[in-house]
Amino acid sequence: MSSMDRSDAVSGAVDEAVVDTAVGLKTYEVRTYGCQMNVHDSERLSGLLEGAGYVRAPEGSDGDADVVVFNTCAVRENADNRLYGNLGRLAPRKASRPGMQIAVGGCLAQKDRDTIVKKAPWVDVVFGTHNIGKLPVLLERARVQEEAQVEIAESLEAFPSTLPTRRESAYAAWVSISVGCNNTCTFCIVPALRGKEKDRRTGDILAEIEALVAEGVSEITLLGQNVNAYGSDIGDREAFSKLLRACGKIEGLERVRFTSPHPRDFTDDVIAAMAETPNVMPQLHMPLQSGSDTVLKAMRRSYRQERYLGIIEKVRAAIPHAAITTDIIVGFPGETEEDFEQTLHVVREARFAQAFTFQYSKRPGTPAATMEDQIPKEVVQARYERLVALQEEISWDENKKQVGRTLELMVAEGEGRKDGATRRLSGRAPDNRLVHFTKPDEEVRPGDVVTVEVTYAAPHHLLAEGPVLAVRRTRAGDAWEKRNAAEAAKPAGVMLGLPGIGAPAPSPAPASACGCD
Repeated sequence: MSSMDRSDAVSGAVDEAVVDTAVGLKTYEVRTYGCQMNVHDSERLSGLLEGAGYVRAPEGSDGDADVVVFNTCAVRENADNRLYGNLGRLAPRKASRPGMQIAVGGCLAQKDRDTIVKKAPWVDVVFGTHNIGKLPVLLERARVQEEAQVEIAESLEAFPSTLPTRRESAYAAWVSISVGCNNTCTFCIVPALRGKEKDRRTGDILAEIEALVAEGVSEITLLGQNVNAYGSDIGDREAFSKLLRACGKIEGLERVRFTSPHPRDFTDDVIAAMAETPNVMPQLHMPLQSGSDTVLKAMRRSYRQERYLGIIEKVRAAIPHAAITTDIIVGFPGETEEDFEQTLHVVREARFAQAFTFQYSKRPGTPAATMEDQIPKEVVQARYERLVALQEEISWDENKKQVGRTLELMVAEGEGRKDGATRRLSGRAPDNRLVHFTKPDEEVRPGDVVTVEVTYAAPHHLLAEGPVLAVRRTRAGDAWEKRNAAEAAKPAGVMLGLPGIGAPAPSPAPASACGCD
């Protein structure tokens, strides 16, 4: 049932009660699915819960927490099954743990609304993409009133970046510059769930970045559903390039990235700003989706193959060492073998450093879901395997070109699964390639910068097996050290568990899941 009709008196009483009752050793866990907008929102959800007195459950708690929050994605076909499967596994745990609460938010919650509590009546709270700031209040209402709270706002109540946060990284941060999307891609449900594009004021964005840098952050990723359309809300078509140049003037900000742009809005002034602003990294994620003009038209994508390859050519001319990545959908309704060959042609011409490839899946509520000529699964699978094989070959060839180069890496934590066994550390190059390097004798912290020479290339990573050439201790490394010391000093029983420190995951991977770029 909806809580929108509850009286203001009840709402006010609950608001005051949240901090008083949600204290002590109550723990929370946030599970995130989908794009980087969801990752960003989850950091805000964590900040809201900690502000209400909850503490983060130890890593690996796997649902053993007082509050479990699912921040969901509605893009992939199995998103619903995945959510309800996970909710089903938590049902017996909740039954045996008095006071445990389960909340569901994000795009799937915005879409399914009270259907969630009908299918999983043990869920306590359902909230949408526009009102994440209400989570602590809704949890308390559900506890006091002993009934599920379903509250879905139809428009944005507050930019997520204005809410409290618990960042996963001490040295890298997401900065939301816009929310929503004005595109009408036929395969994508996100605009219906995130709403029309709404831009933040440039001054607010820069103020947030300056505050983050003051805390020790040295890398920021500008975030938007269609990030380079920034300015359409205020009628300034060059607003995004101006924002990039303004970031270049912030002292102490070493690396600027952004995700994800749309080819339609990718203009020459943006390319110039990338090339001429030293702290804007030589990395571009440019979604392709298909190389066929026929399929692009059916997808309602507002560019064609020639336009796309023209952008790639201009970027490479201005930024020769740029690493370009993409998203591709295989098996869109009506895709012929000739259409698919056109996609392979673009992949060969563009020579992407990496491509995030997806088999088309129907999403109810999208025009593509009811199109004729849905492609048989076995055909889609065969094409998908051919595309992956081609891109693997290209990724490896492109990485081999890095061998012998000297690179500055920002040291990360948690990016190299075998680092302990191999006595290596891991870091990200300016173009966001992952590099594993020999651990030096001197202490190196996440956020510090090392200089290495690349000695070996694999399709998805590089190795620097020789000695580290230089180590630069940074304010970001100081921030990581300070944060870890503070975590270690917390009394037993209130430990949050060591955070997953490191740069945000390589921008293309989660972002591509939304499919709206």
